[in-house]
Amino acid sequence: MAQPRVRKAVFPVGGMGTRFLPATKAVPKELLPVVDKPLLQYAVDEALAAGCEQMIFVTARGKGALEDYFDIAGEMVATLTARGKAAELAVLDGTQLPAGDIAYVRQQEPLGLGHAVWCARHLVGREPFAVLLPDELLWEPANPCLKQMADAHARVGGNVIAVMEVPAEHTHRYGIIVPGQADGALTEMTGMVEKPKAGTAPSRLAAVGRYILQPEVMDVLSQHKRGAGGEIQLTDAMAELIGIQPFHAWTFGGRRFDCGDKAGHITANIALALERPDIAPDVRAYLATL
Repeated sequence: MAQPRVRKAVFPVGGMGTRFLPATKAVPKELLPVVDKPLLQYAVDEALAAGCEQMIFVTARGKGALEDYFDIAGEMVATLTARGKAAELAVLDGTQLPAGDIAYVRQQEPLGLGHAVWCARHLVGREPFAVLLPDELLWEPANPCLKQMADAHARVGGNVIAVMEVPAEHTHRYGIIVPGQADGALTEMTGMVEKPKAGTAPSRLAAVGRYILQPEVMDVLSQHKRGAGGEIQLTDAMAELIGIQPFHAWTFGGRRFDCGDKAGHITANIALALERPDIAPDVRAYLATL
């Protein structure tokens, strides 16, 4: 049976980014660049590669720059056009999505990831949707993570989340799945635990910021149950549906950079710079001097 296509992608982008102060006093953390492209652009490109058509940003007060970034920069386009700067104009193409393909909704209180996703309920409607956390840069440009997940979803339906294996001593930082039967990179989920106490994790497979979810998760989130940290957790809402709906974990085989962390953000810049022919030689030469 053909599965409904995932057309909508939700980006929770309301966080204050306090780890990156003072930069985030004026610039949303999602617009901090990795080489020359903002984190959020990488996530949007991934959603587009997966076939998503509408991008839904859950923002907050002070995040107006996000809206400006994806708008048409009329004066800049006119100037570049007049000067014949074709290469620079081409760079802007991915930042200017068609009218109506982006929607914004406010999360008025920072009540957790589950609450942020719930804020998009009216825009999502009653169809499967993707959630992407831009802080997590999942890098495999030839076959992006959400594209892999969408292909898996087309086969098995239900809910699909991205996971990666983490060291046992780090499992308390993540949502950890309870694994069932595995078929290659696809693993049935029989449960999920948010930030288990040390030594109690049911596996080392950790959720890494990409989800394809059925709309019924919004019904669970509407109950506004508080979980870890006193927040409304997306993981808890998903856990309530396991056993009622199909749930699978897709093990991502590419590279992951935690760009919500300073060291992770710097590492991502170095790693991606070394893949760029235009700047890799200079970066590599500098690294060789350290």
